[in-house]
Amino acid sequence: MSYLDDILKSRRDTRHFTSEEVPDEVIQNALRAGHWAPSVGLTDATKYYIIKSAAVKSAIKNLFSEYNTKAAELTDNPEQKEQYQSLKLEAIEEAPIGLIIAYDRSVLNKFTIGTVGSNEAVKFSSVCAAQNIWLSLTEQGYGMGWVSILNYYQFKKIIDLPENIEPLGYFCIGKPATNYDNQPMLQQLNWKQKSEAPDCTEIKTVMKEEVRDFEFNSQALNENKVAFSQLLQEKIDSKTKPIGALGVLESLAFQMGSVFETLNPKIKNTNIVVFAADHGIANHGVSAYPQDVTRQMVHNFLEGGAAINVFCNQNNIALSIVDSGVNYDFPTNAKLIHAKIAKGTQSFLHVPAMSETELQLCFEKGKTIVDDIAKTACNCIGFGEMGIGNTSTAAVLMSLLTGFHIEECVGKGTGVENEKLLQKQNILKKAIENYSGQAEIIQQLAYFGGFEIIQMAGGMLAAYDHKMLILVDGFICSVAFLIASKMNPNIKENAVFCHVSAEHAHQKLLHYLGAKPILNLDLRLGEGTGCAIALPILKSAEAFLNEMATFENAGVSRK
Repeated sequence: MSYLDDILKSRRDTRHFTSEEVPDEVIQNALRAGHWAPSVGLTDATKYYIIKSAAVKSAIKNLFSEYNTKAAELTDNPEQKEQYQSLKLEAIEEAPIGLIIAYDRSVLNKFTIGTVGSNEAVKFSSVCAAQNIWLSLTEQGYGMGWVSILNYYQFKKIIDLPENIEPLGYFCIGKPATNYDNQPMLQQLNWKQKSEAPDCTEIKTVMKEEVRDFEFNSQALNENKVAFSQLLQEKIDSKTKPIGALGVLESLAFQMGSVFETLNPKIKNTNIVVFAADHGIANHGVSAYPQDVTRQMVHNFLEGGAAINVFCNQNNIALSIVDSGVNYDFPTNAKLIHAKIAKGTQSFLHVPAMSETELQLCFEKGKTIVDDIAKTACNCIGFGEMGIGNTSTAAVLMSLLTGFHIEECVGKGTGVENEKLLQKQNILKKAIENYSGQAEIIQQLAYFGGFEIIQMAGGMLAAYDHKMLILVDGFICSVAFLIASKMNPNIKENAVFCHVSAEHAHQKLLHYLGAKPILNLDLRLGEGTGCAIALPILKSAEAFLNEMATFENAGVSRK
C-alpha cells in the first residue's frame, strides 16, 4: 500500500507543464483506468473528448478568462483579489493535450439502478473516472489540471457537444514542470492550508424532524366590510370619468384597496419569487427539453440573463430565486433561497412523487419564505416557477382537483407537439390509472405533486395571511393557486391573475376559478414573467385612485 500512498499524495492539480509531448500510450492507459472506474447501474455513461487543436484551446481559454474576471469580483477584500489574480489557475494553451470528461444524461431516460435517490449519481460516476485518470497519469509521471471556471452553456456550444452530454470541465494534460514541493499549489502559494487530517464524525442517533400539519382554513372572515367597501367604491366612482370607464383598472383599484384595507392603497417593495425544482416524470420523455435545463436556467436567473431578470429590472421589482428541489447542488453562497426538499421528485408513473412528510415540508418552507419577504414591508408578491416536466405535474393535479379529463389538462409545455404530445397524454393518463391511493387532497398532492408547486401554494396561503396582493403567473402557478384555494377559498380576494397563457388548459382552469386575467399575450414561458409585465397596469390602477381628481375638487359636473 505504500506505493499507492505515494501516488495518492503526489497527485496534484497541475498548472505548469513542459512542452514535452504526451505519448498516445500514456493517454490510452489513463483512459483505460477511467473506464475501470465504477459506473452507476453499469450505464457506462462517461464520455471522453481529446483536444489538440490550438484554435479550440484558444476559444476555451477566452471563455475561461471571461469567467475568471467575474470570479475575481466575488471578493471585496483587495488583498485577496490581488492574490487571486496572481494565481495561475489554468494551462489551457500550454498543456499539450486537453481532455473533456463528460457524462451522458440520456441514460436517465430509462430505468437506471442507483439513480432513484439522485440522478446526479451518473455524474458522480464520471468523477470517479476522472480520479482514476488522474492517478494513472501521476503513476506514469504526467499530470492533469481541472479547469471548472467556465460558462458551461457556452462551453458546450463552442465545442458542439450534444445536448445530452454534460462536461465535468476541461482537463489539461502534460508533463509537470514542478512538483510544488509535493504540496497542493494553493497551499504552496499560501492561498489556503490543507487540513492535517480528514474530518470524520460518527453519528450515533437518529433525529426525527417534526413537521407540523398544514392547516386548512376555509372559514370566512366575520368582520363587516360593507361600510368600507361602500366608501372605496364611492371614491372610485367620484373620479372625473363616467362610472366604469376605466374598466379593469377600477376593479383592480377596488381589490387593492380592499386587500390593503385603505382608501389610499400603495404597492410597496414588490417581490417576484421563482420556485425551481425537478420532476421524476421528466425522465419519461414528457418534455421537449432535458431535465438539466432546470439547473441551467437557475444559473441563468442568478446571472441575470433570463426574461424575468429583464422585466424585473425594467419595473424595479425585487427577484428571489428558490431552489425547491433542483437535481443539483448549488453553492451555499449562491444568491438563492435554499429550500431543497430533495433532488427532484420521484416519477409518479410508478411511485409517489414525495412522502406526506415532504409534502408538509413544502408547505412549511413556502410559508417561511413568504414570511421572511413580508418582513421587508413587501405587500405585493408574484409567483413564478421553473422545472422541466412541471406542466405534466400541473396537468395531473388540475385533472384530479377539478374533475376535468386529463386530455383537457395537457398542453405543449416547453414545446411538445404532435406524436410527442399524444405520448405525453398517454403517460399521464396511465399514471392516473395506476394510482390506487385515497381520493383525499393530501394523498393526491403527495403522490403527484411537485416541490415547487406545493411550495408556491404554501407561499400563497402565507401571502394571504400577510394581506398581500398575490400575483399569479401562468398555468403552473394557477395550479398552485388552485391547491391554495382548496385549502382557503378566501384567498381569491387577494389574487390577481396576470395573464392567460397559450396553454389551452390554463384558459380552462381560469374559467373554473372564475378568474379574469389582465393580459392575453400568448405567453407560455413561466418564470413569473406575466407578473412582472402586469405590474405597471396595477400601478396605473393605484395611480388613478390616489391621484386622479374627483368631480368635486375639479369643479366638473357629474352629469
